[in-house]
Amino acid sequence: MRQTASGSKKWRSHFFNSLFSTAEVTFVERTPLYTTLRDFAAQAPLRMHMPGHKGKPLPAPELAGYSVIDFTELPPTGNLFDGDGAIGAAEALWAEVFHMESCLFLTGGSTQGVLSALTLACPPGSEVLLDRSCHRSAFHALALLDLKPVYVPRPWLAGGAVAGPISPGQVEALLASHPNAKALCITSPTYYGVLSDIPALAAVMHRHGGVLVVDGAHGAHLPFLGLDHFSAADLAVVSAHKTLPAPGQTALLLAGKGFSHGALRRAGGIYGSSSPSYPMMAALDVCRAHMLEEGAAAYRRAAEGTAALRREFPALTDRDAPLDPTRLTLLSPDGLAAQGTLEGLGVWPELADRGHVVLILTCADTPADLARLRSALGEAVLGPCPALPPPPEPGAQIRTPRQALFDPGEDRPLKEAEGEIAAHPIAPYPPGVPVVAPGEGIEKKTIAYLEEIGYNKICRICSRRN
Repeated sequence: MRQTASGSKKWRSHFFNSLFSTAEVTFVERTPLYTTLRDFAAQAPLRMHMPGHKGKPLPAPELAGYSVIDFTELPPTGNLFDGDGAIGAAEALWAEVFHMESCLFLTGGSTQGVLSALTLACPPGSEVLLDRSCHRSAFHALALLDLKPVYVPRPWLAGGAVAGPISPGQVEALLASHPNAKALCITSPTYYGVLSDIPALAAVMHRHGGVLVVDGAHGAHLPFLGLDHFSAADLAVVSAHKTLPAPGQTALLLAGKGFSHGALRRAGGIYGSSSPSYPMMAALDVCRAHMLEEGAAAYRRAAEGTAALRREFPALTDRDAPLDPTRLTLLSPDGLAAQGTLEGLGVWPELADRGHVVLILTCADTPADLARLRSALGEAVLGPCPALPPPPEPGAQIRTPRQALFDPGEDRPLKEAEGEIAAHPIAPYPPGVPVVAPGEGIEKKTIAYLEEIGYNKICRICSRRN
């Protein structure tokens, strides 16, 4: 039904009053950015600037109130890439949470953060030690910066059929044979919840005059569980939206003493919009306050619930590898079938592969949610996963990642791609380690392995050149 003008005005007045009522919105913790936007909107300024909605309700009822605090760069609201004002104050409070020196709000997700971090850590054309389980944004950074990857293999956890933590000793050995590599980029926690020893890896890099970059997209919640996982890193990226009560694409780029807030802003500005979303940044501000006030206790309850489910159902546990306390990686003889069963019962996992079903538990999960999950898991086929082999040794790096990713390329069925060069990662993360990275040759053994694990799709190969 179309809303009348008087009805729209009445609705907006009700929403505005409820949104800014001190009885409705109260935080003990400081919320410098959210409070600034809320107070400025309460003045009912005449908005002769973008965004075009001018602070009035958006057409869909579910989005109507979003526009009230959706501003552009103005003296009262500040500028993300200037680094001062309410935004800078809100970022500094997040840096304190992670025991880091500085923080930059990201509205382009951890993708923006990984690109920015590698831009700061790696001079164009240099060598970089790279965890093969990195997100595709790291491979995009290789192409954009023309970096030369030296891949760091992970040990294979045969019982759980996943890649384990990065070994500091292996990094030390790679640095001895590649002394020009001055940056290491790893993923921790992984999609399956595996944690690497960040202080030990940072110590190795620092002894060699290098830096450690951690893609911790799935670990934004760890400080609220009392885990100081990232503070030893030189640069770390976390996605608030993946594991905290925050909207999609909200993330943080964090730095230690070696990188200034100005450096973060300059790099982040290369890959981020010059019109970042103020509601998204305000949501980050509010998220931190909520987590410090009551969210942390809720997260501890989620960790207890995860531990109970690990005891009740076949799952990766801390006996296999150090794990995120709230990542439930279930084992199954047919993970894809188990996923289908759960989805048929209205339970939607984060991902599944041939031997696993991965579920993310957070502070938003209630006791009723966990009871519903437990009931559904009782219907799924769970048990030891197949004896999945580790990925084969990668093929030769025939073209650079830059040459491969920017190649016009063509699509080809995997079974017809033997002898070709991959233009994009094959079996990309998520859910697992890329079996073939951009620029590597596609070999017979690689195709056989991918078919064995149930991956037989169209792949992108480089065009043939004389």
